Amino acid sequence: TQGTILPAPNFNPVMDAQLLGGALQGISCEKDVLIDILTQRCNSQRLMIAEAYRDMYGRDLITDLKENLNHHFKEVMVGLMYSPASYDAHELWHALKGLDIEEKCLIDILASRSNMEIFQMKEAYLMQYNTDLQQDIDSETSGHFRDTLMNLAQGTRMEGYADPSTAAQDAMILWEACQQKTGEHKNMLQMILCNRSHQQLWMVFQEFQNISGQDIVDAINECYDGYFQELLVAIVLCIRDKPSYFAYRLYNAIHDLGFHNKTVIRILIARSEIDLMNIRQRYKERYGKSLFHDIKHFASGHYESALLAICAGDTEDY
Repeated sequence: TQGTILPAPNFNPVMDAQLLGGALQGISCEKDVLIDILTQRCNSQRLMIAEAYRDMYGRDLITDLKENLNHHFKEVMVGLMYSPASYDAHELWHALKGLDIEEKCLIDILASRSNMEIFQMKEAYLMQYNTDLQQDIDSETSGHFRDTLMNLAQGTRMEGYADPSTAAQDAMILWEACQQKTGEHKNMLQMILCNRSHQQLWMVFQEFQNISGQDIVDAINECYDGYFQELLVAIVLCIRDKPSYFAYRLYNAIHDLGFHNKTVIRILIARSEIDLMNIRQRYKERYGKSLFHDIKHFASGHYESALLAICAGDTEDY
């Protein structure tokens, strides 16, 4: 794991639950205590704390956090209390059912998750919202963007299989799809990108470069537009280097969108136990400033402290 949050040593869920209870039940909520505990325990430990909290107080910890906190700080603390699959389901539900559809959230999650993660997320979605994720994607989105999301949401990408003999064939189909741009070609394009194994696609992208003299991302950007184009590019970037993709998304959320809180919170929480260390590294290599520095520059108060605690920093990041 290349996460920033690791299991806490000498972990005592009962003691943590007691401290959280004290922090939440007091006259003024002790936010520093919440940050110290919830950002310094791994997800499975946080779920054990929630169980101990329920046993101790007969109350739900998420409900108490929602009632005592507000704004973006609340979103961070509550977000940390979901299991990874439940958190993905929660984010997808709000992206699909909110006032406006948040296409970029759908792209970030569905373009980057493994078959197993997609399977678990769909189960969590059904359990939490009593509705089927694929049905909701079908009814709330449209066109080739919808078809590609639906394909990804099946979670049927081949794993570990690579066949050099068909790589050139696939590359030729992709090249034609970038030239012709008919509905049938778009279908072929998304079918290959959503179903071939990562190893296979590495070879396909190389063959595409050989055939066309062009990088596949540049070709997609030239030939297509809108969220369909963004989704296809995200799939390619995630296959090549997931941490780089998320570093790019964080930079974009912080700088181009004037600190898009939802995106920053979602990526930091979702990647905190997977590859946030790598994301930080790519961020610094690519943009010259550390992720820690940029969060510090744009966020403030307890919200800033919570994000920085998840991000974790090296001395030079300050």
